[in-house]
Amino acid sequence: MTASGTRFRLAACFALVLAVALPAFAADAAPAQDDRAAREAEAERQLAQVRKEIAELGAARQALEGERGDAARTLREADQAVDRESRALRGIDARIGEQELELAKLETARQGLETRLGAQREALAALLRSAYALGRHEQLKLLLAQDRIESLARVLAYHRYFQRDRVSRIDSLMAELAELAGVVRQVNAQREALDASRVAQQAQLAGLEAQREERRALLAALEARFKDTDSRLKALGRDEQALVGLLERLHDIFADIPDRIDATQPFAQRRSRLTAPLKGKTLVGFGGTLPDGRTSHGWLIAAESGAPIRAVAHGRVAFADWLKGYGLIVILDHGEGWMSLYAQNDSLQREVGEWVDAGDVLASAGSSGGQTRAALYFELRRGGRPVDPRGWFSAR
Repeated sequence: MTASGTRFRLAACFALVLAVALPAFAADAAPAQDDRAAREAEAERQLAQVRKEIAELGAARQALEGERGDAARTLREADQAVDRESRALRGIDARIGEQELELAKLETARQGLETRLGAQREALAALLRSAYALGRHEQLKLLLAQDRIESLARVLAYHRYFQRDRVSRIDSLMAELAELAGVVRQVNAQREALDASRVAQQAQLAGLEAQREERRALLAALEARFKDTDSRLKALGRDEQALVGLLERLHDIFADIPDRIDATQPFAQRRSRLTAPLKGKTLVGFGGTLPDGRTSHGWLIAAESGAPIRAVAHGRVAFADWLKGYGLIVILDHGEGWMSLYAQNDSLQREVGEWVDAGDVLASAGSSGGQTRAALYFELRRGGRPVDPRGWFSAR
């Protein structure tokens, strides 16, 4: 057989093999591609459902926060109203005390004038009796009866003295009477003002009692709303409890979502190799006390305002919104119950449902949530429980 014949037969055999094998290969490959497409489509569908559930969850949370915020504002307004009424009441009490002292002084002055008036009346009566005794006829008789010039001059001098004294005492009496009338008017005015102050005080007291009843009713309503929960927290523990509840609900929502097709190494195996979320000084460590008095379940890291906050590992954005006590916060779901939290940001750069890799920017550092300085509050959690971040990072 020639070489060309051999090559022809080999080519024919190869073609025959391809003709038989190629359909079988295509038949095996097609289901794999279809399965991958189906998995991706199902993941997209469930992701859309997750986003819908998270939106509903966020709306419900915001409604609850709004309701609690309204109640808190109403309580604050009631407290402020009680404070204003108390201040006004103390002011009225002080003025009433001053008026009572002034009234006592005026009463003393009035009594003194009454005593002096009585004395003036007695003096006037005596003067009138003397003047009557020294009438025109009695005066002439007295003059004719004097046989010495010295005695006559002395009698005339006495008579002029009595006349001047009579006029002076009458003028003094009239002045005293006018002064007494003024004092009486002043006393009456003070009494009227005191009565008006007392009426105003009673009105203020009624308003104060109404404010207090309103406050009691509001406090009772708040107590009733939280009666069936374990979260009658002290002021500093309420936000932590809300965050734990949110994490548990988020974990439940994402529990049935298929892992990303190109998922990386499990989070638990990345200990000591996580990417630092931010390079900065640790201001408060795990278990320390945060500036607002809460116990830290992570790290508070100093930051420049606007500094990029990065994902510590591959994951999916489970939450990106404002949360009371934490400000603008991003929560990443790393799978198997692991989550990382990035709080107090000034702006968020990711949406719920997005996939991120280690080092991807999530937000900009800031001081949201009522903080006094720019910083990142970072937490690691597993199954909703905080985990000390120490030892999880390659370098910071």
